[in-house]
Amino acid sequence: MTDRIPPEPGHSSRKKRAPATLKPGGMSTTLPDGPADYPATAPRIVTSRFGLDGSFTLSGYEATGGYTALRKALNMEREDVTSQIKAANLTGRGGAGFPAAIKWGSFSPTSPKPRWVLVNGDESEPGTYKDRMLMELDPHQLIEGVLIAAYAIDATRAFVYVRGEMAKAQERIAAALNEAYAGGYVGSDILGSGWSMDVVLHWGAGAYIVGEESALMESMEGNRGFPRLKPPSGYLPTVRGLYQQPTLINNVETLSNVPWIVLNGGDAFAGLGTEKATGTRMFALSGHVKRPGVYEVEQGRTSFRDMVFRPELGGGIRADRALKAFIPGGGSAPWWFEEHLDMPLDDLNAKQNGSMLGSGAIVVMDETTDMVRAAWRLVKFFAKESCGKCTPCREGAAWLERIYERILSGHGRPRDVDLLLDVCDNISPGSPQLRWPPEQTTICPLGQSATTPVASSVLRFRDEYEAYLAKARPSIPVNVSTPVAAGVAR
Repeated sequence: MTDRIPPEPGHSSRKKRAPATLKPGGMSTTLPDGPADYPATAPRIVTSRFGLDGSFTLSGYEATGGYTALRKALNMEREDVTSQIKAANLTGRGGAGFPAAIKWGSFSPTSPKPRWVLVNGDESEPGTYKDRMLMELDPHQLIEGVLIAAYAIDATRAFVYVRGEMAKAQERIAAALNEAYAGGYVGSDILGSGWSMDVVLHWGAGAYIVGEESALMESMEGNRGFPRLKPPSGYLPTVRGLYQQPTLINNVETLSNVPWIVLNGGDAFAGLGTEKATGTRMFALSGHVKRPGVYEVEQGRTSFRDMVFRPELGGGIRADRALKAFIPGGGSAPWWFEEHLDMPLDDLNAKQNGSMLGSGAIVVMDETTDMVRAAWRLVKFFAKESCGKCTPCREGAAWLERIYERILSGHGRPRDVDLLLDVCDNISPGSPQLRWPPEQTTICPLGQSATTPVASSVLRFRDEYEAYLAKARPSIPVNVSTPVAAGVAR
């Protein structure tokens, strides 16, 4: 099943929707008053309440089966909850695609305490906004998923880290937490179970790098958002994470799946999608399509062609123009083209074919797109967001931006295209050939992310670069004898 986010409840002229239809067990899986061509092939798991009035309130959540899964989990053994996540084969929805059950299973009764749950709500990838929608439209679903995860690993506290620019998401989660505390779902002796849990909301300051889990922990601790070294020389979060304690880190969409899995069973979730890409997944579709929005579809059973052209999804390219390229997984992902449209939305398959689904952002570019400017805009973003800890990223991304600005300003040099690729090769060896997975010379993947739009555009559209260079004017000559005072040439 699929879904496109409707106008914000309370801010549109649409007629009121009927109450949600509930399945046995209480979870909503249908959207009344939806479009006639709405395909009924799978339940909507994390977007079932989108479009319902009051979806973000406790009363709206309880009326559609909210917190039923928490009650069920509290009557289960902790390891049985983790077993359901394992049976579901739930993988992370934040980019890496790591199996959630492996993280959860890293905690045993003998693991050191205190231990924490940390929610990565710092959604920053260019083109991605699905987690923001989950936090704004169904915050209680996230809170319930956090509580179940905390119960499963016997955590003592949970933290929800939300990106600084997402003011509405922060307000919605804060209000939902207040309601959950008042309703007995968070705090002491939750639902009379004898188990207590506090959930803390933390507002970020707005930094792309903090989407990387170790930088997220540094930011939570009040430090600059620098990534930490990974094993073997660094530490795993499940061993030594936030405040040097064992920490489970999952992103918003991953944890939002947990209530449905616990309520309906891991096998029901695994029955959706394909064997290696189970369940449904949200995708933020943007760019030159007729119906940009957030859609929930079955993994592996939906292709990029479906996503872009199906009437109930993207609806086709704007003005019925031709497709020129699309980015399958956010600004960090290598670009794909028309011959890739029939690839299934399956992260393993995407990686085997030289790209990734990443954070679930599909950006479509039509035939009118200036690919040099498109690549420059992404490079500019990564150069600005580099934390500066690693020299190849700090210097290399800035050099790439400078070369692009020279080309676009009409002062490009004949060797500038090869120079772009040479800088990319120094940041991430093999990146000019889009070797996948990419090599790293930096602690986190931001450096290599800056190289993907360069290599993708040059390999496919070098003629557009050459056209800029053919019209270039000579650079203004520099007089080396010009005196300099206070840093200003006179």
